[in-house]
Amino acid sequence: MKIPSQPLKPADFQAMMGVSNGVLERLEAYVALLRKWQPKVNLVANRSLKDVWRRHILDSAQLGPLLPAAGGVVADIGSGAGFPGMVLAITQDHDKAEIHLIESNQRKCAFLMEVNRMTQAGAIIHHCRVENLPELKADVVTARGVASMGKLLLYANSVLKKEGQCLFLKGKKWREELTETKKNWIIKESLIPSLSEPLGMVVKLEEIRQRNDS
Repeated sequence: MKIPSQPLKPADFQAMMGVSNGVLERLEAYVALLRKWQPKVNLVANRSLKDVWRRHILDSAQLGPLLPAAGGVVADIGSGAGFPGMVLAITQDHDKAEIHLIESNQRKCAFLMEVNRMTQAGAIIHHCRVENLPELKADVVTARGVASMGKLLLYANSVLKKEGQCLFLKGKKWREELTETKKNWIIKESLIPSLSEPLGMVVKLEEIRQRNDS
């Protein structure tokens, strides 16, 4: 699928991802809240709002088809303004996927709670660091722009089930990060070209274990 060269419109996003009118309306409400809160909380880079449907909504929603068909528990590390976790909560079937958003910044958590309420996303929001959630056992861990791949695996390791997988949205340096990560981790990777960023990649990691594990 060709990456749009012009700012993506809601109708374009709907055509690409096949979401219902109801889901699109909830995403539009999310974007409206993002624009309203941005001057006060600085949730995303201001320039990214010029193409918010590609840079944030499409970028996040592309993970939906990669989630297990059976659903399960999804933990989004360092959710920030809710990308990708809140978008997944809005677009996925609540009866299958249980979406947890983990964010340590109090003001960003307040924003996430307001989005969750207004859109009826059904996300579970944790105002803490991921290391403080050892009781959470996720089938999938997602993240975008939080840290390097190696650091993300360290964070994910505390909440990921043994047979779980990670879906990381990575930019143009994904190959360097993957090479560095393999020095300390044994992983099976799958690479899916990004629908939203020309040089980006969705990196899917499975069979994850540290090299120093016994």
